[in-house]
Amino acid sequence: MSMNNTYIPPFTVSAEAINLIAQISAQIERYAIRLEQSDGLRLRKANRIKTIHSSLAIEGNKLTEGQVSDIIEGNTVVAPLRDIQEVKNAIATYDLFPRLDAFDANDLLKAHGTMMQALTNEAGRFRRGGVGVFGETGCVHIAPPADRVPYLVGDLFEWLRSANDHLLIRSCVFHYEFEFIHPFIDGNGRMGRLWQSLILTKLHPLFQHLPVENMVYANQQAYYDAIAESSRRGNSGPFIDFMLGEILRTLKSHQGEALDDGTNVGINVGINVGTNVGENERKILSIIAHTPQATAREMAGILGITLRQCERILASLKQKGLIARVGAAKGGHWKIRLF
Repeated sequence: MSMNNTYIPPFTVSAEAINLIAQISAQIERYAIRLEQSDGLRLRKANRIKTIHSSLAIEGNKLTEGQVSDIIEGNTVVAPLRDIQEVKNAIATYDLFPRLDAFDANDLLKAHGTMMQALTNEAGRFRRGGVGVFGETGCVHIAPPADRVPYLVGDLFEWLRSANDHLLIRSCVFHYEFEFIHPFIDGNGRMGRLWQSLILTKLHPLFQHLPVENMVYANQQAYYDAIAESSRRGNSGPFIDFMLGEILRTLKSHQGEALDDGTNVGINVGINVGTNVGENERKILSIIAHTPQATAREMAGILGITLRQCERILASLKQKGLIARVGAAKGGHWKIRLF
């Protein structure tokens, strides 16, 4: 359903965005090769867990990555029923991924019906009432009236199908405009992120297995700030720059991710120095062992935790004498201290 076949959402493509697109294009094939390596299947599964955990954690779900993994494996998890239902729904929705058409609004409704099953009475339907987006300072956005939603969504999909802009740009613009319209009573955030990934699979299938949500989760405030700045300017340019940056960081941070021996690095370091280390501490030690130049932000994205949580873990590891920083904050690297 469309009001205007010539609708073009307002956006600007900055010099930074052009540069990011070039860098992303160069990284795509490298990551595709990584997915074809011997542990590629395990990597896809691990990334699915990270994607589901991070996208739901952004919305307030309290389950850990381990609990998400247990639910995927069919194991019993003791947690709030709504949190468990959200994870089960997300699993079912991502299972639909290969059969969804990114350019079809009916498939958007189908996916929302699966994502929000038993969580809202309006699953799979556009909202029928007004909604607002609230932040710490109160209401930060009043969404368009409900009776306009089908037309606005129709116009957005028509533009998505017919525009000649790079798919990376179109996916970001769609994501921002989708959040601006807020077409559903609930689930808009997770659906917007899901649909951007679905659009990007038209560029390359690897985007089905790239956990961009991890980076967004690690930089939630910057995500919301980019949306707010785009709304203030009246075009999605700032959001385009932010999301392209997150996509590039995700591609880079997962290039050399190892699954088989990484955990043992942390365990062995702990044994060697007689120090107990927690699960995330072991994982960070593993990342440092394989990628000493990794930043705290990149580590947070890989682990699906916030930047602040990652910084606290790094501080703890430094205090225990397990790691040291070599060189400046920018351009330096981490070193594991083996005594």
